[in-house]
Amino acid sequence: MMRIVHGDLPGLLVLEPRVFGDSRGFFFESYNQNTLRQWGIVLPFVQDNHSGSRKGVLRGLHYQVGHAQGKLIRVVAGEVFDVAVDLRTKSPAFGRWFGMILSAAERKQIYIPPGFAHGFLTVSDWAEVLYKTTDFYAPECERCIIWNDPDIGIDWPLECPPTLSSKDSEGLPLSKADRYEDLF
Repeated sequence: MMRIVHGDLPGLLVLEPRVFGDSRGFFFESYNQNTLRQWGIVLPFVQDNHSGSRKGVLRGLHYQVGHAQGKLIRVVAGEVFDVAVDLRTKSPAFGRWFGMILSAAERKQIYIPPGFAHGFLTVSDWAEVLYKTTDFYAPECERCIIWNDPDIGIDWPLECPPTLSSKDSEGLPLSKADRYEDLF
């Protein structure tokens, strides 16, 4: 029911559901615990989040220390450029990023394992992102890496400067950010 392929970073997966459509509409399986377990995703998902953003809004790069979250991300309206940055110091991909367009039309999903920062840029007029997490939101553990850190070098598809929250505009560069020493 679902094609799963490895992303460019260790542990990151791109999920492509099989969509069944006819004159009535469509159906697809967006989550199947057994399928994910076959691919090594064994942590339970404990929280669902839903965000809506207008074009040009950039959210991220967010992560939590002490309560690292794996995330299963999909877009249900519009499209975003979704990004993950490996913060696991023992990973051969430490400091590298992966990005791709996620859209409601294509229905692809990304699984980002614990140990990554995550962010996205809304590229359509409006987008809604749903994501499951493997740990609960813990505000005291929340961290943010600045979206335009030159040491990471994310190639955001920007048409103009992004709209940021105050928290996101005050993110730290990777060189000064907390990292995951115990994951990988």
